[in-house]
Amino acid sequence: MTPNTILVVDDSRVSRMLIRAIIAHADPQATVIEAQDGKEALAKTEKATISIATLDLNMPGMDGLVLAKELLQRFPNAKIGLLTANIQEMVRQKASELGLFFIPKPITEEKILNFIHHEEKIKR
Repeated sequence: MTPNTILVVDDSRVSRMLIRAIIAHADPQATVIEAQDGKEALAKTEKATISIATLDLNMPGMDGLVLAKELLQRFPNAKIGLLTANIQEMVRQKASELGLFFIPKPITEEKILNFIHHEEKIKR
């Protein structure tokens, strides 16, 4: 199995560190790319191939939904999870329309691992 390259985008350094620690514990072979916003995420993935990404919804500049659209153009087979404390149906619907997994905050090991190890592909 090829090691995963996982993109973690969140404007909270603590959230990024928590997700990285969960991933490192579960999959030491994974490469984790961290970014604090959408612009940085796009720059850091120019020369990478992303298989999995977790994106915060509310970030300065580009939000997670806009970033997801950009990433899906580059990486159409990537599995993307939208992390947010905003659990409104409208947000869930927009995530679903893009084929994103919806991951409600707070971040837990169980939620992150369920997302990463979820085998079913979401139809786009």
